[in-house]
Amino acid sequence: MAYDEHLAERVRELVAAHAELTEKRMFGGLAFLIGGHMSVSVSGAGGLLVRVDPQQTQALLAEPHARPMVMRGREMDGWLRVDAEGVRDKRALEKWVRRGVAYAQSLPPKS
Repeated sequence: MAYDEHLAERVRELVAAHAELTEKRMFGGLAFLIGGHMSVSVSGAGGLLVRVDPQQTQALLAEPHARPMVMRGREMDGWLRVDAEGVRDKRALEKWVRRGVAYAQSLPPKS
């Protein structure tokens, strides 16, 4: 399944002003990297993948439409899947994008 181009454009508008922003196809979608670190990705399975502080993973799973990202049968701390319903309106999308961007910016830039 291809990722949602409209959602990608909405995310792009929110992250466009960030320094060191790059876009890269990964995880079957389109990832937005800051300083070489993924912040959010428009998922080919729908919705977003969001990178967050691993210590906040469990607390953020209580948010509506958030669930663990599962890779090779394992839940990945620091990675969340947010269903498309959870990013339909601008305010909800901004909240998730802000979280992903903040965590990516907290990491040292990759060289």
